[in-house]
Amino acid sequence: MTIKAGDKVPSATLKVMTADGPTGASTDELFGKGKAVLFSVPGAFTPTCSARHLPGFVDQAAAIKAKGVDRIVCIAVNDVFVMNAWGKSASVGDSIVMAADGNGDFTRALGLTLDATGFGMGHRGQRFAMVTEDGVVKALYVEAPGEFKVSAAEYVLGQL
Repeated sequence: MTIKAGDKVPSATLKVMTADGPTGASTDELFGKGKAVLFSVPGAFTPTCSARHLPGFVDQAAAIKAKGVDRIVCIAVNDVFVMNAWGKSASVGDSIVMAADGNGDFTRALGLTLDATGFGMGHRGQRFAMVTEDGVVKALYVEAPGEFKVSAAEYVLGQL
């Protein structure tokens, strides 16, 4: 079952890179207090994700945060080292939390998996964006297959 507006964000542990190395970041910490924007990409370093999705959020981070958003989180079913390298290559800095859902546990809990085995990519996360407030989903924007519209930073900014 897919998560929807009004549902509580499921508890899970994602991985983030710190100066001391990889560490766990609970979704309760990331989304439990304040307002957050989460966006999910099918894979780090993939064409649309690298050329448009992540760069859009990097470019719009200040404007999104000016709308009262406390944190922006990018997730992918990739490992923490890949997410960290991707964040560095995109000059994310401190504007976006690059969180790895390496085993896809959180993505499965959201009901937003993507079967990309036909492309040799295994099971990934769908392309989507979500606005949360105090641990509750306020809005969810899931892309149709092959689309990149409603999860774009510019679209999300316009909805805030």
